[in-house]
Amino acid sequence: MKKRIGILTSGGDCPGLNCVIRAAVSHATLTFNWEVVGIPYATQGLLERQTVPLNIHGWDLRGIDPLINMGGTILGSINKGDTLTAAPAILASYEALGLDALIAVGGDGSLKIIHELANMGNWNLVAIPKTIDNDVALTERAIGFDTAVNTVVDAINRLTFTAASHDRVMIVEVMGRTAGHLALHSGIAGGADVILIPEVPYTVKGICEHLQELRDRWRRKFAIIVVAEGANSSLEDLDNPASCSVAKCGRGQYIADQISNCSSNLIDTRVSVLGHIQRGGIPSALDRLIATVFGKNAVDLIAQEKYDQMLAWQNGNVVAVPIQDALDQSPALVDPKCDLVQIAHSLGIYIGEK
Repeated sequence: MKKRIGILTSGGDCPGLNCVIRAAVSHATLTFNWEVVGIPYATQGLLERQTVPLNIHGWDLRGIDPLINMGGTILGSINKGDTLTAAPAILASYEALGLDALIAVGGDGSLKIIHELANMGNWNLVAIPKTIDNDVALTERAIGFDTAVNTVVDAINRLTFTAASHDRVMIVEVMGRTAGHLALHSGIAGGADVILIPEVPYTVKGICEHLQELRDRWRRKFAIIVVAEGANSSLEDLDNPASCSVAKCGRGQYIADQISNCSSNLIDTRVSVLGHIQRGGIPSALDRLIATVFGKNAVDLIAQEKYDQMLAWQNGNVVAVPIQDALDQSPALVDPKCDLVQIAHSLGIYIGEK
């Protein structure tokens, strides 16, 4: 039976979203001869009953294959607004648009909203996780994370040369309000000397002692500190007063203010807040592969009429888990006792108090 399926991307953008669209459209049209429509700007598009026809030839004159090289999302996305207040109109749109199923690509926040709408409207929903924070429960990998790690590592590489040239401490602030996966992975891969994440308490005293050891023991006057934006120490009583609050200046500048005079040698610090640069760029090979597998398997779930499922990456394979099971779990945070944290300690990286 020919189906008409919709696909939308919701929440913050990230590399790999277009790879999902490409895979889902190609598999649905070539294998099943289904009709696929994109929903621009997620729930806003549903509210306004807008669709964009998608097929292997019809995205534009170049066809759909170039999507594999493109960051962002051709469908647009939103991550603000009180969607549930407009629920009745959005719910009516699913039937008005003649959809037999919907593929939603989002993080835990946006997927929670769409899942609530799907339950209220009895939609046939399949979810795909994406976030550069990599904190969606029950999946080891979310789309966009690997590319973001590579982007941060590239920034660290560039900043290391200027840090060494001027004997400076370069502080790289990355995204991660509650989860430190991005800071941890990129810090280890980029050769950082200090990594600060929300899950592991640290002290400014500990940071300063580590920087001093680099000078005294290894005769190295420069250093790289990678700090997640949510790396809030639970040991603030040991910290030095800062001239600028976190709320006003950000976590990176706050750390810079605290360590600038923490030793007899004046520490020259500079702060780079990568911000939305982390969301951009051409998707990495791994993100392309995971996104393609997710997009293809989402269509297979629809063909099997297995709905209310989220695709997840576990032990190198894609599996389907109930969406509610993923949402019921707490966000996937860094385990302070995990292998990567222990490896960082073993490499001489300061990553908080043991």
